[in-house]
Amino acid sequence: MKIVNHLLVNDDGSPVRFVKTPNMGGEFKPTILVMHFTAGSSANESINWLANPEAKASAHIVIGRDGKVTQQVPFNRVAWHAGKSEWKGIVGLNSHSIGIELDNPGKMVKKGDHWAAVTFGGSFPDSDVLVATHKNESSPAGWYKYPEAQLAVAREVAKAIVQAYGLKEVIGHDDISPGRKVDPGPAFPMDSFRAAVLGGAAPAAQTAAPAQPAATSQPAAQPAGSFFTVTAELNIRSGPGASNPTVQGSPLASGTVVQGFEDNGGWKRVAVAQGSKHGVTGWVSAKFLKAAVQVPGLAGQPAGV
Repeated sequence: MKIVNHLLVNDDGSPVRFVKTPNMGGEFKPTILVMHFTAGSSANESINWLANPEAKASAHIVIGRDGKVTQQVPFNRVAWHAGKSEWKGIVGLNSHSIGIELDNPGKMVKKGDHWAAVTFGGSFPDSDVLVATHKNESSPAGWYKYPEAQLAVAREVAKAIVQAYGLKEVIGHDDISPGRKVDPGPAFPMDSFRAAVLGGAAPAAQTAAPAQPAATSQPAAQPAGSFFTVTAELNIRSGPGASNPTVQGSPLASGTVVQGFEDNGGWKRVAVAQGSKHGVTGWVSAKFLKAAVQVPGLAGQPAGV
């Protein structure tokens, strides 16, 4: 995909679906990309609501669970997606960011033998739901999983936006409005998504340290974005510490390649880098990780791609 005159078009030059909304401000120069979930029952329901003046809300892009893309606001116009928000001293992110909404029911609650969306109810099976603790909360909850077809299109759209406007950051609504908003939530693979969209880790992290045998002592810190190999079957948890619940996709098999991020008391937040569990994120005990010199399937590419 590419951007022409601030509108998203396919590689063959055909425009993506455009549903205009009156809910927008004037022209601006974006610097940040903000990811959201709709917390609605369908993409069309959310698109129609965002086109309604009574909503007093909008987003630049809405992506359905099937990967279908709809634009509602040109990328050089302010969309009303962030609300009351702050990030690194910037107050009011509407005037600084492009917003992508992913069709997703959002936070879930268990009701008997099924899950229901907090916002509208419904009935969802266990296979659709990840149980995890949100980074801004203290108790686990259900979160609707993002289909890979949707994530693949979201990465493509986000890359086109980042390249066209030189954006430097990809963050979530829950980063800029903590306590008020929880989207895109724990089911969204933010770390691997961000790395893919922004082009990988910094050059200093592209060459990992030599592989070392697993040890019971805590390994030396590695640069954020480095890749590691899991040395034993390993639980991946929603927070740093064995008291936190495991996430969907746990345990990780020995030999699994993960990308590491911040450390906390001997625990490291990671994202699975490839395979059937690609994109699964959570916390693992750092003593069961060894630095990966070469990442199978990513040879010749910079770390994080």
